[in-house]
Amino acid sequence: MAKTTEMRLVDLMVLKQDISNVLLYLGKSGNFQFQSSLGEKADGAKTDSAEGEMYKRLEQAKIFLGIDDTDLSLNDAELPTEADFTGAENLLQSLSDLTQRDSEARDNCKRSEEAYDEAASFSNLKQSFSELDHLSFLNLRVGKINPGVLDELKFAVGARAIIVPLGDDKTRILAASSKRGRFALDTELNRYGFVPMEIPKDFKGIPDDVLESLKKQKDEAQKALADAAHEKDGFAKSHADKFLKYLASFSLAAKIRETESLLESTQLVYRLTGWIPNDKCMEMMKELDAITEDCISIRQYKPEEVPGVLAGHEKVPVKLSHGKFVSAFQRMIFSYGSPLYGTIDPTPFVAVFFTILFGIMFGDAGQGLIFLILGILMAKKVIKLGGWNKFAPIFIGIGSASMIMGLLTGEFFANEKILEPFERFVTGLFGEPRNQILPMMPQSDPDSIKRMFMFFGFSIAVGFVINSTGIIINIANKFLQRQWGKALFGKSGLAGAIFFWYVVVLAVRIAALKHTPQIFDWVIIGTALFFSAFGEPFIRLVDGERPVIENGLFAMVIEAVVELLETIITYLSNSISFLRVGAFALAHAVLGFIILTMSEMVGGAGGLAVTLLGNAIVVVLEGMIVAIQAIRLQYYEFFSKFFNETGREFTPYKF
Repeated sequence: MAKTTEMRLVDLMVLKQDISNVLLYLGKSGNFQFQSSLGEKADGAKTDSAEGEMYKRLEQAKIFLGIDDTDLSLNDAELPTEADFTGAENLLQSLSDLTQRDSEARDNCKRSEEAYDEAASFSNLKQSFSELDHLSFLNLRVGKINPGVLDELKFAVGARAIIVPLGDDKTRILAASSKRGRFALDTELNRYGFVPMEIPKDFKGIPDDVLESLKKQKDEAQKALADAAHEKDGFAKSHADKFLKYLASFSLAAKIRETESLLESTQLVYRLTGWIPNDKCMEMMKELDAITEDCISIRQYKPEEVPGVLAGHEKVPVKLSHGKFVSAFQRMIFSYGSPLYGTIDPTPFVAVFFTILFGIMFGDAGQGLIFLILGILMAKKVIKLGGWNKFAPIFIGIGSASMIMGLLTGEFFANEKILEPFERFVTGLFGEPRNQILPMMPQSDPDSIKRMFMFFGFSIAVGFVINSTGIIINIANKFLQRQWGKALFGKSGLAGAIFFWYVVVLAVRIAALKHTPQIFDWVIIGTALFFSAFGEPFIRLVDGERPVIENGLFAMVIEAVVELLETIITYLSNSISFLRVGAFALAHAVLGFIILTMSEMVGGAGGLAVTLLGNAIVVVLEGMIVAIQAIRLQYYEFFSKFFNETGREFTPYKF
């Protein structure tokens, strides 16, 4: 069983002229984690470097041009030279005129559109406003308002006033009320954000020739804006490579300058202390010697030589090293918690258990083929789903497992008839041909009921293997950590394991071999339970902790009774919980049967539509549900056995 990656603490003393190249190498290698967080400068202010200022300007230009930097990698970039500063400055200067023209075109277009819209709003006001405003019985208000609150305003004023929208966009209104009701109208208008407009007293509306002139100005402004946008797109296409090169280079330099400002240093020397994987240690030391021309001081320490680790104040970072398939499951581990340094790495077990559980619960050769193809396309980057592409091996794994289970149950896109020739051929090799190797749909005959109960028994057996693996990992971890008492006693120690395993063996003997429990069976079970329930004092005794009975005899007995009940209930619930695996497998078969039956009832094109829609729903919704259940079984039944203390994840310094 593999343990977490062995680590070393290195202490580097680097000359000032070499610090940038050293940080560049460490960031690109992605194998160095600072011993403690760099935080910020003591005065709370960060130093603005020339590289940082140039990066900000390039970033603003990139946003203005709409250049896509999604696939930009800093691992291929180098620190900027004087020529890069000059080239970037010239590029930004050539862009400044375009930026100004674009800004002017936008402002002119906005003003032209607003002028035309406002004029169009009053084009239907043919009566002199002064004549309307001087009516003895009428109070008028003209102004702007948010169209979204117009209906609310109408409801609020009710019969006390009339609200007339001016123009098609309803951003301007004319409000009329009686002279007595003007104060109430003004109150409601103010409440809904009404902005009054000054209207000339002899204003009678907008002449048609004025409207035409304003429309022409608006069209010209929109064309000028479109021309500026076209010029901007052309500039972006012709200079995109240069922008991305400079952007990566100055981004890299800005990050390094910021890191330099946070390091412990004198006028001539910088100090860097951090953790690196032991298998990378020699290679990195040689590279650092070459980068600094041997002008570097390097000291390395084993974790047990670090005072903070010995005192328990510092946890050694945990790095997990695997192949592509197993490494895809690492985030599932770290989302729950990091293993402790030097303990067993559970990732390979998680990869195997998750894949098997998903396959059992989602057995369909056709639907599994979809996951398999999706995983292959994600791995080949044909389909790009951002951060999800790193999980391509998981999709390949669960797709393969689902296909294997589907071949056993004879299901292909919820249809049990397509694979019948294959199923009959395989079963015929071992006796009488059958339509399915492993029939899942319940039938009325006794054999079907018996097979169903056997399958549920198989689900519990899978749970027994997973639970036992978790217990073994916990016992092994405690021995590796020299916690002898916890390894031998307690619910998840050797005593609890013996209780669990012996009860299972006894149950199998009774069910399969018709054995009757003997006295020695009860003695073994009782002894194991005793050391599980009274584990705490024995743990303290073995590990040399005093007093052995920490809180008195009465408290110890109460704790033991509670622990006794918890041990029995926990192992029972952990085992029964795996019945859900069989239940979901059965539910999947029933859903497939329903889809097949409905498609046959509808027939023709409608039946095909039912098949496609039904399978799509099963793949998406049931696929998510089954994945959640598989994760839940890992978290609550498997991880709970040994994840009683979390470590510190290895998060290297990288760009």
